[in-house]
Amino acid sequence: MDIRKIKKLIELLEQSSLTEIEITEDDDRIRLSRQQKEQPQAQHFVMPAAPQQPIQPSQSAPQPAASGPEPQSESDEPSGQIVRSPMVGTFYASPSPDAEPFVKVGQSVNVGDTLCMVEAMKMFNQIESEFKGTIKRILVENAQPVEFDEPLFEIE
Repeated sequence: MDIRKIKKLIELLEQSSLTEIEITEDDDRIRLSRQQKEQPQAQHFVMPAAPQQPIQPSQSAPQPAASGPEPQSESDEPSGQIVRSPMVGTFYASPSPDAEPFVKVGQSVNVGDTLCMVEAMKMFNQIESEFKGTIKRILVENAQPVEFDEPLFEIE
């Protein structure tokens, strides 16, 4: 296996929340995994959110009724059809740095239209629309790393 591919796999592993990657290519096989010290950090990140949820409902009834932050967070959440990344890689809005993006906010798209490209292991994969509608929001920036199942576009 080419050393450049191995380095790219290491970069993808470091940039994602994955803890392990295993690739088999012809007779070559490589398995990369993160060290244990990163796992407690992820657990520590999840744990503070759990106590906050039980505390709010148990204090008093008026607080849930006056929950201003919840509607704001819901408005930040995508409300239309969501196009998600089918793989870990790097998001590209256009076919080349000097080209126009595949789609823009407000543009109409049909099923099968190319929305973007995701590069994974030096392979550029076109991501096509699964929905017909209008691009409401582009949820990632050009050349940004994306994870599997990460929302990329919101289509109404």
